[in-house]
Amino acid sequence: MSKLRELFSDTLIYGISSVLARFINYLLVPLHTGVFNTAKYGVIGLVYAAIAFLNVLFTFGMESAYLRYAENRKEAANVFKTLQTALLIFATLLCGILYLAMPWLMPLMSLEPETSGIFLLMLGILWFDTLSIVPMAELRLTRRAMLFAILKTLNVVVNIALNFYLILGLGFGIEAVFLANLAGSVLMTLLVWIATLDLLKGSFSKQWMKTAFEFGWPFVPSGIGFVINEMLDRFLLNAMDPVNVEQLYGVGTTPEDVVGIYNACYKLAVFMLLVVQMYRMAWQPFFMRHSKDSDSRELFGQAFIWYNVASALLFLVVALFKEQIVAITIPGTGATLIGADYWRGLGIVPFLLLAYWFHGWYINFSSGVFIKEKTRVFYKITLMGGVITIIANLLLIPIYGMIGSAIATLLSYGAMATTLGLYSKKVMNVPYRLPESFGLMIALAVLVFGEPWITELLNSGEILSKMIILISGMAITAAYVIFLSKKV
Repeated sequence: MSKLRELFSDTLIYGISSVLARFINYLLVPLHTGVFNTAKYGVIGLVYAAIAFLNVLFTFGMESAYLRYAENRKEAANVFKTLQTALLIFATLLCGILYLAMPWLMPLMSLEPETSGIFLLMLGILWFDTLSIVPMAELRLTRRAMLFAILKTLNVVVNIALNFYLILGLGFGIEAVFLANLAGSVLMTLLVWIATLDLLKGSFSKQWMKTAFEFGWPFVPSGIGFVINEMLDRFLLNAMDPVNVEQLYGVGTTPEDVVGIYNACYKLAVFMLLVVQMYRMAWQPFFMRHSKDSDSRELFGQAFIWYNVASALLFLVVALFKEQIVAITIPGTGATLIGADYWRGLGIVPFLLLAYWFHGWYINFSSGVFIKEKTRVFYKITLMGGVITIIANLLLIPIYGMIGSAIATLLSYGAMATTLGLYSKKVMNVPYRLPESFGLMIALAVLVFGEPWITELLNSGEILSKMIILISGMAITAAYVIFLSKKV
């Protein structure tokens, strides 16, 4: 249990910083949805989707390679110097290529020639974020979680402050969003360089470069598959037939409007993604530290159970009370967390929460594959997920619009997690209790999606029904823990 407390402690530290960062960052949602119309907010979503795609190419799996090989502290400085030098050269070359391709790439993000500055800001964000990847991984590996948290939070605070100043104070347009982001990235990167400066005393090694490349390259197609699952829906929604858009959402609604609404409501699913991210930050170094322990399989199985408990409770609260959450008023402004014009997209939230719950499963199942260095399976599974995402989006968007995209994301993440789970058990037989965990997820999904019928059956008010469903879901989650504890 002490080892699980170690995992919980690290998760909490990463979590506090992530929660704080996300909470502060969430202040941008009422700002942006209150100031920019749905079409402009859609452009913001498209540019950030492009950043996510390109980030996979820029980092080239070197974060995971560093965590794997810098664990040997005698070689850590050499690994650090090698990977950081390689990323510096690679990121600079990629920025040059993208700059030359700017006239062809801008229309994909609905950017006009007069907004070319946004494209250049995007390149700056990618360059600085890439060069912070390895130093930030060093902080995680050496359990300097507090410094990691401070730097991440500082990045967000600078970003937020500049957003408000540039937009409300100086009257900037959407370019302010990316200018503020770049400023935060520059500051964080410079500070983490200073914090890890001593590691640059190492030597560049062609052998370490070859080893890191062989380990890291499968993460590129894997990352592309993940980003397809995560971001391609924005581009496919933006490519909808305008006639079809008006049939689904009313006269005067454009594809850019749909992307903006979808992007805003997607923010509620961030609560589940936050749990996954803070868990991942602590999980990867944790399972590497304990990979050789005699009880590692049982330890990893217990961690999975408690991850499901946290995800179950979060799914219930956010999915049930999504309408109440977005209607929360920001004190002193009169603005709500998400502008009322965006609320018609709230139906996507439960599907996306379930998708991210599955994504957390994928993170858990990666431990055995990572330890046994079978990482090539990652790109196969995530590309499979990418194919599912593309096909499901193309089939479902014309019929269901935004809901279709959310369902496609759920199908993809579910298939990926299940496939990796089955493979991981062959590589490292961890007792994940998959049937029981699937049962928990299905039971809670039935409660949430069955809310209208439960409300009608109980003949009660909306809030009372939600509370009854919440308590029932918590009881099912408690039963899940008790049942598995007895089996152990």
